Amino acid sequence: MDPTDLETNRRSWDTRASLHLHSPFYDVDGVRAGNCTLREPELALLGDLAGKRVAHLQCHFGLDTLSLARRGAQVTGLDFSSVAIDQARALATELGLSAEFVCADVNNAADVLGPVHDIVFASYGVLGWLDDIDHWARVVAGCLAPGGKLVLAEFHPVVWMFDDDFTRIAYPWSGGPIRETSTGSYGAPDARVTLESVGWNHGTADVLGAILRAGLTLEAYSEHRWSGFPCFNGSVEFAPGKYRIEALGDTIPLVYALRAGKRGGS
Repeated sequence: MDPTDLETNRRSWDTRASLHLHSPFYDVDGVRAGNCTLREPELALLGDLAGKRVAHLQCHFGLDTLSLARRGAQVTGLDFSSVAIDQARALATELGLSAEFVCADVNNAADVLGPVHDIVFASYGVLGWLDDIDHWARVVAGCLAPGGKLVLAEFHPVVWMFDDDFTRIAYPWSGGPIRETSTGSYGAPDARVTLESVGWNHGTADVLGAILRAGLTLEAYSEHRWSGFPCFNGSVEFAPGKYRIEALGDTIPLVYALRAGKRGGS
């Protein structure tokens, strides 16, 4: 990735981390009370986490990481925002949870974390910040021990084709860079901040192809006509904890999830 683009996104996520820690969207108080932030699509693929070595890539300020720890994982969260990592460490200490946090670019995760993990986990809104999805897949493979698994839950590329109000197709399902300037953040829409960002869309064929080219074997794949987050304009809750975009109903997938394994192991 161009270093200028990387720094643009890092500044954006430093700001988002400051906003999101106190946002109702993330409900940190709920996590303090014991709530799990993991959603149904990824829980179905993660399985029993007791004693599993888990690398959580692009972890933001660590709520999912801490939920993994509560389920018995030996977990390390990694993110490139030092603001987010400082917040994650403080929360882990406050809650008395055993989770490590590392500040590093995800593109360097294999070198930083090593090939020792039973699971690499990544979730929701992570791939769009990466320009080279093949490199990401090789990084994932480089973090996994033989027999280890990638578990990815991500927003479907069809969602990213629309404009912010979901009234027209505004972007290709795959490609970039897409340079944007926005006011507020999905987790704090009323915040009086201006954020610049650079993103890329990745079609499911791009993602699946990269995973296979990295030497992983696809074990499970699912698509869902709902999201566990009210993060898009016009989101409506049609069932507890499940959201759709009102203007589109159940006509498009909002989320996909997959598990892929690294050969070897018992």
